[in-house]
Amino acid sequence: MKKILLSALMLLGLAFTAQSQEISKHALGLRLGDNNGFGGEISYQLGLNQKNRLEFDLGWRNSSDVDAIKGVALYQWVWNIDGGFNWYAGVGGGLAAWDHDYYNNNYRYSDSGTYVFAAGDIGIEYRFKEVPLTLSLDARPEIGSGYYDDDNFGFDVGLGVKFRF
Repeated sequence: MKKILLSALMLLGLAFTAQSQEISKHALGLRLGDNNGFGGEISYQLGLNQKNRLEFDLGWRNSSDVDAIKGVALYQWVWNIDGGFNWYAGVGGGLAAWDHDYYNNNYRYSDSGTYVFAAGDIGIEYRFKEVPLTLSLDARPEIGSGYYDDDNFGFDVGLGVKFRF
């Protein structure tokens, strides 16, 4: 726990000393990941200034046993590595609803619910100069309550494609 707290404080400290780069005012795209089966998310980024932005994601899952939808909001700090390469880190949270229906011969299991969660985010992105396109790869740990798989923890690695405007 001390390591996590120290890491979070270090990230906040870096946020105040980061060099400036250009962040798009708006970006819209898709983020594909696999946090307990959430396969796709529509993603929107709103640039606040040259170092910070908000990201809003709406994800869905439709499988044979579980249907779910979740919304995530993240505040992100962005640092330039070199040229079009940036790395970013963020914190936020979200809300989700799920419906689990399992049928097997004479056995039936059905449950549903909602849950809230806290989320972190760390990733790398490349912004193309010639076209308004950004590719990203990130990791998003989540911890919450009331999730259908009972571990109350999720870890999502996602690949994103966003168009800047």
